Amino acid sequence: MLTILLSVNLQFAQDAENEEKLSLDEGPISGQFDYVSKKSGNYRADGIRYEVVKESNLYKLRKNVLDSIAGFNKKISELKNTISEHETTITSLNKKLDETTTNLTAVTEEKDSMSFLGMLVSKATYNIILWTIIAGLFLLLGIFIYKFRNSNILTQEAKQNLSELEKEYEDHRRRALEREQKISRQLQDELNKQKKAK
Repeated sequence: MLTILLSVNLQFAQDAENEEKLSLDEGPISGQFDYVSKKSGNYRADGIRYEVVKESNLYKLRKNVLDSIAGFNKKISELKNTISEHETTITSLNKKLDETTTNLTAVTEEKDSMSFLGMLVSKATYNIILWTIIAGLFLLLGIFIYKFRNSNILTQEAKQNLSELEKEYEDHRRRALEREQKISRQLQDELNKQKKAK
C-alpha cells in the first residue's frame, strides 16, 4: 500500500513538473501546443462541445510557430549556401584533381619514356633499340674480327709464299749465275784452246 501511495505521489509530482516545464516562452513547438491545449477550457452548448483557447496564447503560439518557420527557413538558406559553397569547392577540387591526374599522367609518361633522336619513346622501346644497336655493333665487331683474322691469315700465307718465292728466286739466280760462270769458264777455256791451237 505504501508502495502504491509513493508511486502515485511520484507520478503526480512528475506531471506537475511537466506542467511547470510547459510554456509559450520556451521549449519546442510541440510543448507549446501542449501548453495551449492544457490551458484551454471546454464547454457544451446546444449539445455541441467547444474548446476555448485564450486568444493571447493563440497569437503567441502563432508568433512562435512563424518565428520557428522563419528560423528554419534561415537555416535552410544557410544550409543551401553551405551546400553551394561545398559544390563550388568540390568543383574546384575536381578540376584540381583532373589537372593533377593529367600532370601525373604526363610525369609518369615522361618517367617511363626516354628521349631518343628528339622523340619520346617508352623505356621498353628504348631498351629494345639500345640492345639492338649493341647487338648490331657486336655482330659488326665479330664480322670485323673474322675478316681481320682471315686477312691476317691470307697475309701470313702471302708473306710465307713470297719468302719461299724469294728463296726459289735466289736459288734460281745463284744456279743461273753458277751456270753462267761455268759457261763463261768453258768459253774461256775454249778460247784459250783455240789460241793455243793457232
